[in-house]
Amino acid sequence: MREAYHEELDSIGEGLVEMANLVGSAIGLATTALLDADLHLAENVISADEKVDDLQRDLEDRAIGVLARQQPVATDLRLVVTSLRMSADLERSGDLAEHVAKLARMRYPQRAVPRDLRRTVLEMGQLAQRLMAQAAEVLITHDVDAALQLEKDDDRMDELHRAIFQHLMDEQWQHGVETAVDVTLVGRYYERFADHAVAVAQRVVYLVTGERADGLPTDGLA
Repeated sequence: MREAYHEELDSIGEGLVEMANLVGSAIGLATTALLDADLHLAENVISADEKVDDLQRDLEDRAIGVLARQQPVATDLRLVVTSLRMSADLERSGDLAEHVAKLARMRYPQRAVPRDLRRTVLEMGQLAQRLMAQAAEVLITHDVDAALQLEKDDDRMDELHRAIFQHLMDEQWQHGVETAVDVTLVGRYYERFADHAVAVAQRVVYLVTGERADGLPTDGLA
């Protein structure tokens, strides 16, 4: 009986890792679709988000089942409750990748991102994918130092987000209002995606230590 209980808890963690890997891949593919005006790839990203939604519902059902049947306490209770919150972060990340793909589809056959911002958006997409990969690794290892590092790595995303706004405010902007709106949305999608990756890592810190990430020293537990 106890072995089955721990298998249930392990399966919840495995589900989170699968979700993180899926949404990380999705943001990378959505970035390619956006920058290359690849309609087929955009459609694939959009349709694949249903699997992320299904995984979240399944994870929630399992977590609620554990709460109802096993009535976990202490660390196990923290694991179940924190997992529910992380699954919400990951599901939202999948939605943001889908938003990027939908923008690519909406502007097809044109490219939504002008040439002078392609490098910035490409870096944002690559960074978003990398941050989520780091979050997936933290979910596996429960490495608190790596989790805390994720928030520092997110600083670069904030810099890129600000750079987009500076570009839009430049008096030499010549791409019109519609493109300005598109680029503003894209920047926000990536920035929020990165925030969700950081939130997952911060929840792992809480899971391991019982303390919130902002209450720990910047060098982790050392």
